[in-house]
Amino acid sequence: MKDLFEKIYKDKGPLGKWASQAEGYFVFPKLEGQISNRMKFQGKEVITWSINDYLGLANHPEIRKVDAQAAADYGSAYPMGARMMSGHTDLHETLQKELAEFVQKEAAYLLNFGYQGMVSTIDALVAKDDIIVYDVDAHACIIDGVRLHMGKRFTYKHNDIDSLEKNLERAAKMAEQTGGGILVISEGVFGMRGEQGKLKEIVELKKKFNFRFLVDDAHGFGTLGKTGAGAGEEQGVQDGIDVYFATFAKSLASTGAFIAADQEIIDYLKYNLRSQMFAKSLQMQLVVGARKRLEMLKTMPELKEKLWENTNALQSGLKERGFDIGTTQSCVTPVYLKGSIPEAMALVKDLRENYGIFCSIVVYPVIPKGLILLRLIPTATHTMEDVNETLDAFDAIRTRLENGTYKRLSAAVAAAMGQ
Repeated sequence: MKDLFEKIYKDKGPLGKWASQAEGYFVFPKLEGQISNRMKFQGKEVITWSINDYLGLANHPEIRKVDAQAAADYGSAYPMGARMMSGHTDLHETLQKELAEFVQKEAAYLLNFGYQGMVSTIDALVAKDDIIVYDVDAHACIIDGVRLHMGKRFTYKHNDIDSLEKNLERAAKMAEQTGGGILVISEGVFGMRGEQGKLKEIVELKKKFNFRFLVDDAHGFGTLGKTGAGAGEEQGVQDGIDVYFATFAKSLASTGAFIAADQEIIDYLKYNLRSQMFAKSLQMQLVVGARKRLEMLKTMPELKEKLWENTNALQSGLKERGFDIGTTQSCVTPVYLKGSIPEAMALVKDLRENYGIFCSIVVYPVIPKGLILLRLIPTATHTMEDVNETLDAFDAIRTRLENGTYKRLSAAVAAAMGQ
């Protein structure tokens, strides 16, 4: 019999194997200072493009005041216990009603965390006779939720409606045999590429197939749509989304999440979501803070307008300078370059140390080998000076990548890794 840990000693995993070279700098970096457009990294000021504080609420003085008062009033423990047992309050219910109204649904239910909440929502919605059909590029929380499913599941090619339709035909035949139903899952905005899910086209397929539609709109909530109600509002199909999910961790700059749907569906979910039934209630200071953030989202459209002013300036500038930003239809701004992992490390170090630009780096196995993805998240706190400095820096690093500078700089790194 093998030692359970033998595999851990031999194989650290596709990302873990880089730990000795990457940890503390490329992964698990430590940004310091107040959340803003400019923070400190290893003692140096950097323009931060890796914080999902879309509307700039994290350090807004009104938010800080409400958060501090809520902490003084309630502490960080109240209410204690799961909501079904002892952790339910009027303010939880009030926030749910406000969220439901905002996203144009009958009812909503609070979740402690986005990742955990999505996993549990999928688990609660389907039984073993049901079939799940989901986008192949779905977020890890969706994939992990699907993994819990005891029945059949199919992926369709990313944002490919023909592929979805073929898989729905397969699912419909199977559902006829099992006596189950079909759940289709998409993201409102795909957080890596920035593309919106084809929600309108998916909803249109309801005329041909009998399925229910779950949308993870973590990046769309607060950034898209006339009122900020998300990708469904942006595409005019919010009423065609059967279960709408969003997190507080991005536009609302907090912790928590929610699901919204018809009242009867929410009533069912709140009695069957295992991650909420057996977990402590969302603490009161977060509930109070979320209400204030939602109020500001509803009453201060200038926050979203400033976000999009910065987004359009950044994305337009990158395209004008010949950078490949894919087909983003959101604030998420991916920049695709060609290079190896050691080159990517040299490039990002140069970008941070010599140009004062901090953005997220994504390499294989998250994206195909030979590609480097630099992911930028504009916020309402960024300035045109930030944008212009970043555009100039990207021009410089592209030149150094293309003339082989990073290949030479990365030679020692590649040798150390046995590449």
